[in-house]
Amino acid sequence: MTTRVGIREVAKAAGVSVTTVSHALNDATSSRVKAETQQHVRDVARNLGYAPNRLASGLRNQRSQILGLVSDEITTTPFAGAMIRGAQDAAYERGYVVMVVNSGLDSELEHREITMLQQHQVDGVVYARMYHQKARLPTELAGLPTVLLDAVTEDGSISSVVPDEVGAAENAVDALIRAGHTRIGMINNEDDIPATHGRRTGFLNALRRHGLEHDPRHFVIGTAHTQGGREAALDLFGQPDRPTALFCFSDRVAMGAYQAAMALGLRIPEDVSIVGFDNLEIIADALWPGLTTVALPHYDMGRWAVDRILDDIENPGTPAVQTQLACPLIERGSVGPPPA
Repeated sequence: MTTRVGIREVAKAAGVSVTTVSHALNDATSSRVKAETQQHVRDVARNLGYAPNRLASGLRNQRSQILGLVSDEITTTPFAGAMIRGAQDAAYERGYVVMVVNSGLDSELEHREITMLQQHQVDGVVYARMYHQKARLPTELAGLPTVLLDAVTEDGSISSVVPDEVGAAENAVDALIRAGHTRIGMINNEDDIPATHGRRTGFLNALRRHGLEHDPRHFVIGTAHTQGGREAALDLFGQPDRPTALFCFSDRVAMGAYQAAMALGLRIPEDVSIVGFDNLEIIADALWPGLTTVALPHYDMGRWAVDRILDDIENPGTPAVQTQLACPLIERGSVGPPPA
């Protein structure tokens, strides 16, 4: 019969007091135990196979140590893994677990899922959206600690985390300018969403900062998929003074631009350079040459959302915070100097 390892056994093996073990394992944000001591205690506990009694801990703290993650369509997208993994990693490090539900844009199903999470007495909810957008919280979440992931509210009353759309677009265009391009076009999205406006602003900011004029003919709006990108790029490439580089709203749009370039006999990057957005690896890595693109910080956003909601739970009444996270540029082979 296996003997259950308790907190006293961990304290004895670690050479510290039971109180120190309790603080190190159950209060990750505490300054009462030095960081190196905390890590030592956790390593010893892990090696001994210690598992905390979450039921007893929850009764003491009046918490279930469960968080809900309510999404619309996230679990059906390629980005789900990173976002959920970030949320789960942050929760695990602070002694929590995450229950994930996905509504598939069905409001009635979302209502039932939130009710189920409430029946499990979750301590808080991360309300996540598939893409950066303005969201209205379900009334069922009123009074429950909530953080928005990849979304914002109109009034900013709820803490939220989104990508820095403007800064990301500036970085993408900067890469083209560093390569020597001065005639840079953009294929933007037709949808009225924050990403559309933020990426356009970043595009224009970068041109302005480098003293380059914006040619309205080189700015095309289309649908944010491959066909839309192809049609828009054919328009741009067909102009007498065509742009030598393109910044595309998304990797799907960039794939359409690749197709347009191939149809017209233009080589990438010798004749035209292209930068995408999303780092959708099934596209960016598969294209030849590989697509230079901006990566959305899904893992970091998932971590931030959970850390924030746990801070709110531990410190009720803390003012809401709206955070934008940087989007790194992933350089591959689609950017080169402009043709002579």
